[in-house]
Amino acid sequence: MSTSSPPPVPGVRSDSTGHPRRPLLIWVRTGTAHVYIDDAALHLTAGEGVWIPADGWDHHTIVTEPGTVAFPLRPHPGGGPLSALTRFEVPNGWQDWLIQLFNLQVTPLSGHGYSEDVIADLLRRSGSRPPLPARSGDTAPSATTGLPAMPRAAGARAVADELIRDPALELTVRQWAARVSSSPRTLRRDFLADTGFTFEEWRLRCRLTAAVELLASGDEVDQVAARVGFASRNGFTRAFKQQFGPTPHEFSRALSANAAAADLAQRATAAARQTDDLVRMMHKDDTSAPPDMLPATRTPSHTNDLHVLSWVYRGSGYLDIGHQRYERERGVATWIPAHLDHITGLRENSVSLPIGNASTGDLQLTEPLQVRFSPAWDNYLMFCAISSRSMLQPDDYDNTRILDLFAEQVTAQRALAVRMPADARAREAAMDYLRRIGTSGGVVVPDIPAEIHRVFREQTGMTFTRWRYAARMRIARDLLAGGAKSSTVARRVGYAHLPTFSAAFTRFHGLSPREYQECETQET
Repeated sequence: MSTSSPPPVPGVRSDSTGHPRRPLLIWVRTGTAHVYIDDAALHLTAGEGVWIPADGWDHHTIVTEPGTVAFPLRPHPGGGPLSALTRFEVPNGWQDWLIQLFNLQVTPLSGHGYSEDVIADLLRRSGSRPPLPARSGDTAPSATTGLPAMPRAAGARAVADELIRDPALELTVRQWAARVSSSPRTLRRDFLADTGFTFEEWRLRCRLTAAVELLASGDEVDQVAARVGFASRNGFTRAFKQQFGPTPHEFSRALSANAAAADLAQRATAAARQTDDLVRMMHKDDTSAPPDMLPATRTPSHTNDLHVLSWVYRGSGYLDIGHQRYERERGVATWIPAHLDHITGLRENSVSLPIGNASTGDLQLTEPLQVRFSPAWDNYLMFCAISSRSMLQPDDYDNTRILDLFAEQVTAQRALAVRMPADARAREAAMDYLRRIGTSGGVVVPDIPAEIHRVFREQTGMTFTRWRYAARMRIARDLLAGGAKSSTVARRVGYAHLPTFSAAFTRFHGLSPREYQECETQET
């Protein structure tokens, strides 16, 4: 098991420039993400997300703060479940389903039981935030009815609290700003930044939410319109229908038809929760239940051009290569060798993620290589998965860094043909040296006691200096055989200058790096 602490998760910035328009769902598992869509700014914390449709915007940018794990999910082209920009919350029970859906989108695992249509139910659930205001050209009505997101800034929050208490208050932005010792510009900016709504849009949504509760309590449509601040019944009906689909009268009639199942007072307090199901029913939507179980899944038999690193986050799975089965348990990360036919599978209620790749030049593998990580690594390994399979990655992203997590196993594989000392202290000194080669590229010769030098001579037939030289040349030979460039190999085994490396390699093998690589190519 890897016992060291995981590296910190860095912040990330990604934008839509140069990428085709496709619907995108961003969900924050932990930390904070900022989504900038044209002139609007959304600030998402753990458990929150936003649905960005394919159309209705010009440009978006996603910025995550350090320590944040945010999953981008891209449904298949064709529109997606909603046509409006929608902010939502992820209810309990959906988090692992979304993680596994990301896995299914970026791996050959079959998607049985993970229909992307279920996302529509997630976005319309009663725990979700209301959709953001529709842009020009969006005609689809909203299917959610909860209160708008509350602003965080003190002045804007005070205004929101008063409007919730009395949605009919008819003050201008300037009057509200004076009331809370703010400026109109600041008040408008705070509403938009914290909620995704302009002040007028937020107030309208607040009024319509209050109207839902009053209608559910049995009030007449005319009374409700006046109590929530509409000057006329017609204006109220137009706004209600545009937001929810049915008119206030249709909504009241549908509620009355279901009244036998619940007491009137209970329906009043539960109105916001009932309305989502009611609207979906009136729209004849398929109301899928929250996913209670993650189905088992598996890949067809296939090969990869690269070594693929797969980590089991939850449950268990297996890797079949020929007649050999390798078990994969919670926390285990497995290097799946390139160019080998294999099948990977997950059992029920299990989740895995691909967390990196390695070329055959960077890593020599003939059989799977496994390491177990503690739960403390979960966030970092999820970040690795997102970085390796999406555009949400740091500017200095380097996919070979994942090899650092397997330094001991990788370097042992690379230097397999070099005789290792049996003495525990001498062997640890050897592994420490190999780890330095495999991870940093810069070789610092460890200061070891004379007794260890003696053990190296007795047990390997080489001085420690000669053993180090042989280990570096063996690693270099494997990298060259895998197709890596000489300049890359030189850096990987600790040589700052290619001519120095070439001279050392030629002296050891009797062939230059280029000649050796040409011979290997001809033989294969």
